[in-house]
Amino acid sequence: MKIERIELVHVRLPLVGRFRTSFGTDTGRDTFLLRVVGGETEGWAEFGGDPDPLYCSEFAASARLALRDHLVPRVVRLGDVSAAAVGPAVAAVKGHRLAKAVLETAVLDAELRSYGMSFATYLGAVRDRVPAGVSVGIADSVPELIDDVAGYLGEGYARIKLKIEPGWDVEPVRAVRAEFGDDLPLQVDANTAYSLADAEHLRRLDEFGLLLIEQPLAEDDLRGHAALAGRLRTPICLDESITSARDAATALELGACRVINVKPARVGGYLEARRVHDVAAASGVPVWCGGMLETGVGRAANLALAALPGFVLPGDVSASGRYYAEDLTPPFVLDGGHLNVPDGPGIGVDVLPGPLSRHTVSRHDLYTR
Repeated sequence: MKIERIELVHVRLPLVGRFRTSFGTDTGRDTFLLRVVGGETEGWAEFGGDPDPLYCSEFAASARLALRDHLVPRVVRLGDVSAAAVGPAVAAVKGHRLAKAVLETAVLDAELRSYGMSFATYLGAVRDRVPAGVSVGIADSVPELIDDVAGYLGEGYARIKLKIEPGWDVEPVRAVRAEFGDDLPLQVDANTAYSLADAEHLRRLDEFGLLLIEQPLAEDDLRGHAALAGRLRTPICLDESITSARDAATALELGACRVINVKPARVGGYLEARRVHDVAAASGVPVWCGGMLETGVGRAANLALAALPGFVLPGDVSASGRYYAEDLTPPFVLDGGHLNVPDGPGIGVDVLPGPLSRHTVSRHDLYTR
């Protein structure tokens, strides 16, 4: 594919409700889309990060600079561009995985649309619908949390994930278990909020029969996670620590986790995400697809990934209405606790001009031929 134009579209969408984690509170989604045009086809992708470097070291402004000054020039110099060639072309640039991911994904969407092939088919999906979990933010009170969880269960979500932090962990989990019973698939996510010194406190979560505890320690503390894993019955799942298939193999060899949360943006794109899946599957370790409050642009591709055979746990692939009153694509709607995997060309959904116009802050050409 000969790339003729790469456009960055800055978008800002309000959330239907605030979303609080151990590292901050979101009231809206402020990110950008990348549009790649080549010949008779175009591709779209959504940047998976935030305006601030709180979840990880990358953030939207840094990604824009990396794309404009380093990544896009290396890719367009290829001439005839394929998604498989993007990774090697930008390999010399250290880090910036989220920026690399959005570029590779937009190219892949355009390429697959030109072939008439879906993301699901390309990645190797084995299901046409996947169970949907929901991530529940830190609430102001336990009664408010109970109301939130009840609402999501009433909508049909197959799994509940509670965000936790020091001071908001054991008692909220205890209350949810007491209210909704032991059969509720339940897990917690700490987003690196604890240290190994908290091991005895975290052991108190063992009594609640959780599916997993996600990323309790710092992202660079694999040794600490391995030590913590030896003290807990609850399986440890790694998120921020896994930035590549090599990281996944190292973490599994060290015994630092028994589950992996795969976020395509965090590992550099869907091709590397599939490799993480393959490494975990070879070790008999379950994976699930995490989320970054994506609009339908990012959610569509995530659903295709979540339909791979090793994704045996419900992921954070919630319906559009979980976060947005108006999505940038036709909305994804929960059906019996599941979401349908798009089967159209590329990511399988189109960006709607009306919503895109209403939520666009600015547009910038990163490349024109």
